[in-house]
Amino acid sequence: MPKHLVLAGAGHAHMMVLQNLAQIVGQGVEVTVIGPGPRHYYSGMGPGMLGGDYEPQEISFPVQAMVEQAGGRFLQDRMVGIDPTAKLVLTKDSGPVPYDVLSCNTGSAIPDETVEDQARIYRVKPIENLLEARLRLSEIARQRKVSVGVVGGGPASLEIAGNAWALTRRNGGQGAEVRIYAGSRFLKRAPEGVASRAREIIAGRGIEIIEGAYARHVGSDRVALDDGRAFEHDLVFLVTGVKPRPLFGPSGLPTGPEGGLMVNRFLQCPDHPDIFGGGDCVYYGPQPLAKVGVYAVRQNPVLLNNLQARLTGGELEAFEPGGAYLLIYNLGGGVGILHKWGLILQGKLAFKIKDHIDRGFMIRFKPEWDR
Repeated sequence: MPKHLVLAGAGHAHMMVLQNLAQIVGQGVEVTVIGPGPRHYYSGMGPGMLGGDYEPQEISFPVQAMVEQAGGRFLQDRMVGIDPTAKLVLTKDSGPVPYDVLSCNTGSAIPDETVEDQARIYRVKPIENLLEARLRLSEIARQRKVSVGVVGGGPASLEIAGNAWALTRRNGGQGAEVRIYAGSRFLKRAPEGVASRAREIIAGRGIEIIEGAYARHVGSDRVALDDGRAFEHDLVFLVTGVKPRPLFGPSGLPTGPEGGLMVNRFLQCPDHPDIFGGGDCVYYGPQPLAKVGVYAVRQNPVLLNNLQARLTGGELEAFEPGGAYLLIYNLGGGVGILHKWGLILQGKLAFKIKDHIDRGFMIRFKPEWDR
């Protein structure tokens, strides 16, 4: 019987595996990739798509076509659990999928405890939500100034607020009044120099930051704070930080503090050595890692090697997270803020550097026929 490799999620940490799928299939391995849609969106370019810098095709990978052309099977569905004893992936609509080796890269989701039932808000994940928001923002801005609320105080809220503002000024748009509900303090985990420069840019655009109060209820067009204030908006973005989806703990697998799959230095579940994982959905046991895309990208070659090693009996390779990484925020309108090793650069050049790096990532992993 041929061995069966299942990839749950086609995220950033699985890009090299997808790129080498034909070779894996050629070794007699059956491969199934489970993903929510035929394309996977690169989150690092999501705010730029919202702001009108990129089109959806430019920031997404044709994962279904890539898998099928390599001889694998693509299952458009979502993993909802794992039976590690029976070695089954449980899916939402397609029933159980057996595996010999499983790799999880299912990403993360926005907690929404404060959101009213059925509220029409825009969570920043999945990234496809930002395209829907872009269309709605553009439609309103053609007629009048738009009122936008952004709930969250981290770097993603900075990028969403900046790009929403920039989008509404494109092509004769009437602009936007944007308000960020930052919780205790805006960009509280960012270096002070980065936070202060971000505040300068935001203030120059007339974007308001509300600090010292938390969103108590979030509705389609209204944000109510725990200090009694409430504000009306045309649309609201939810950018309150991300957590792994609650898949692993209920499946009896070891997890980290936020419910991510516990993995060792080989990106392997210590209790079930046929289960691997990468990206936001895992908790790296040797040391906590920030939920930034650079780690998922760095995990690519390790997952490629270790999945093949587990299938064929080869030697596992340890993941090294690496040192300091470059952070660049896209504030919309061709403006960015760059930070590394204490160096801070703001303005057009910072955005151009980010754009060059992001486009290079897409070229590296996209098939030529989709570029």
